Amino acid sequence: MGYVEALGSYHDISRHPEAKCIDGLVLFRWDAPLFFANAELFRRRVLRAVSHAPTPVRWVVVAAEPITDVDMTAAGVLDELDAALHAAGMDLCFAEMKGPVKDRLKRYGLFNRLGVENFFPTIEQAVEHYLSLNRMDGPA
Repeated sequence: MGYVEALGSYHDISRHPEAKCIDGLVLFRWDAPLFFANAELFRRRVLRAVSHAPTPVRWVVVAAEPITDVDMTAAGVLDELDAALHAAGMDLCFAEMKGPVKDRLKRYGLFNRLGVENFFPTIEQAVEHYLSLNRMDGPA
């Protein structure tokens, strides 16, 4: 995802080639629940987005608003993905995750392991926090 100035928000860069990306930040949107049948695909797509980023990645922010559920298998994949990204010097964060999905992560014991500080109410707040930590200007 990247910032589309004319729309004033973040959108899919494949549909909006004019979207501006931020160095070191991958904004990744997943438009489905996360469960046993698609958890590995989710992991592969996140890792592909990281490997195709034009600059070294520091943060991966999952735009999680469309994710309506996470099952136990997917929670395990999220845990493994978080560990793999951390080992490579990256942070995994989430924006716009629904309360019931966070509750499920809490029941699995994953919410605190992922880090409460890595969950943001909006994509914009996640981006602003990333920019402030890295002393960078925004995409606009």
